[in-house]
Amino acid sequence: MGKVLGVCISEQKGTQKKNVHQAMFIEDWGIENDAHAGKWHRQVSLLSADKINEFRARGAQVDDGAFGENLIVEGFDFRNLPVGTVLKCNDVILEMTQIGKQCHAHCEIYKVMGDCIMPREGVFAKVLHGGMICEGDEMVIVSRG
Repeated sequence: MGKVLGVCISEQKGTQKKNVHQAMFIEDWGIENDAHAGKWHRQVSLLSADKINEFRARGAQVDDGAFGENLIVEGFDFRNLPVGTVLKCNDVILEMTQIGKQCHAHCEIYKVMGDCIMPREGVFAKVLHGGMICEGDEMVIVSRG
């Protein structure tokens, strides 16, 4: 079982996301008002809170959403879940579609720290069923890929 610690969006691509604390998830689209929403396989990005905390322990000063993550969740190591894993939070059902991503242009975090965790630790999902997710909500694994 996991716990949502942050819900982040960005209104424009290429900008860091900001924690808005709650958001509406739209079936087969993503998060309302998030620039990365759309009819594709990377509608929502998720990052494990533990991985962010480990990065901060190395001296990085990063705010919620700095890696481009939509959901920060405590209790799961997303990278070790298989593609196809189904997650549920309230009425929202997400299906993991991709683990990691190629980083074409190094982000500001990489330029300062010489590393960024999103390309290897972040995962992506599509919204199978919509609804509201708020900080503090519980997330569960429904099935593993």
